[in-house]
Amino acid sequence: MIAPLSAELIAEANSAATPALEEDYAALGRKLERQGVAIDRIKDRVKEFSVAVPSWGAGRGGTRFAKFPLAGEPTNIHEKLEDCAVINQLSRTTPRVSPHFPWDKVDDYGALREEADSYGLSFDAVNSNTFQDQVGQPHSYSTGSLSSTVEATREQAIEHNIECIEIGRKIGSRALTVWVGDGTNFPGQQDLGRSFDRYLDGAAKVYAALPGDWTMMLEHKMFEPAFYSSVISDWGSSLLAAQELGERCKCLVDLGHHAPNVNIEQIVARLHRAGKLGGFHFNDSKYGDDDLDSGSINPHQLFLVFNELIEAELNPRDGFDPAYMIDQSHNVTDPIESMLSSAETIAGCYARALLVDRDALHQAQDDNDVLLAFRTLRGSYECDVAPILAKARAELGGAIDWLSAYRASKYRERKAQERKPVGLGAGIV
Repeated sequence: MIAPLSAELIAEANSAATPALEEDYAALGRKLERQGVAIDRIKDRVKEFSVAVPSWGAGRGGTRFAKFPLAGEPTNIHEKLEDCAVINQLSRTTPRVSPHFPWDKVDDYGALREEADSYGLSFDAVNSNTFQDQVGQPHSYSTGSLSSTVEATREQAIEHNIECIEIGRKIGSRALTVWVGDGTNFPGQQDLGRSFDRYLDGAAKVYAALPGDWTMMLEHKMFEPAFYSSVISDWGSSLLAAQELGERCKCLVDLGHHAPNVNIEQIVARLHRAGKLGGFHFNDSKYGDDDLDSGSINPHQLFLVFNELIEAELNPRDGFDPAYMIDQSHNVTDPIESMLSSAETIAGCYARALLVDRDALHQAQDDNDVLLAFRTLRGSYECDVAPILAKARAELGGAIDWLSAYRASKYRERKAQERKPVGLGAGIV
């Protein structure tokens, strides 16, 4: 297996950091033991946890107006895979990559799958792009895509999604994520009922092309690029569509695609109850769809989401197998560092949710003991699980201190010398 970073460098750094980690891990273990929790059991669960990274996340994003390139950022899917391999080598939490087409198109997808495998990576859900016109594209998506009033445009969007399915089959994916920017910017621009009907008709044709073991995930978004109405604007619209399309159509929740202060953890519970919880795109937001690093603004909300996910796992109803992916725009940081930080934050919230005393929580809820229920959750959230995460990484061959190890490797500096520079541009990668 190809290891982009020196295994010796990581081993040496871990050797120096191990004594302090063992001390911290033992201290936390004694504390948790007093609460009836075996620390090794939590650590082993963390070792099994994973989250995908997006191929596009390996590059610098941008504001609506500008992009400020980073020296050494990737310019193609091959360089993106190398960067994703670095993230997984250090974190041991991100073994899958979610590609986006046509951004990641290549001539030989069998070779691309082998290339990913050589890095110890596999491919997660494939993502279609009908929110952006491409060079040589016969019909513009300015009128929408699956919901466009122009039949030829709708057919083009359907064909592109089916093409993504075919690519996915070649690279070993088993899921298609569909997000459309369809909507309106003026009242009266479109009939709001008929636009949803057109979307459903087009999505049904894509769904009919799914292989038997595939899942189709619908991603909703409140606004942008449509600022008056969006066709799939919220979890209710997504749920209605998924229920109509079929059993293997699920809802995908992006943590930034909601109005401020929306109760996302409640959405998780509702979608699970309906059997339509497909997965998550993890990020954070302050004002809207900011795509900030996961947990950078509201880590408590991320913990509460995972609390509901653990509840769903313990009560799987008709099944529980959500797809997890980081989905961020790294405008001012090294994307590798940001995704490493987010992977740790996400795994940390998962670990804290595992610490919750479920029996005590449920009893407090049944007794209407409001404060005890709240404190049961808050106590787990306030636990410093860093020793558990670091111990899990070390046992899997990752870095105890991933930031120091990455910077000591000089990986970004080396890539700045090897790769073509990325030009100035506007908007996200």
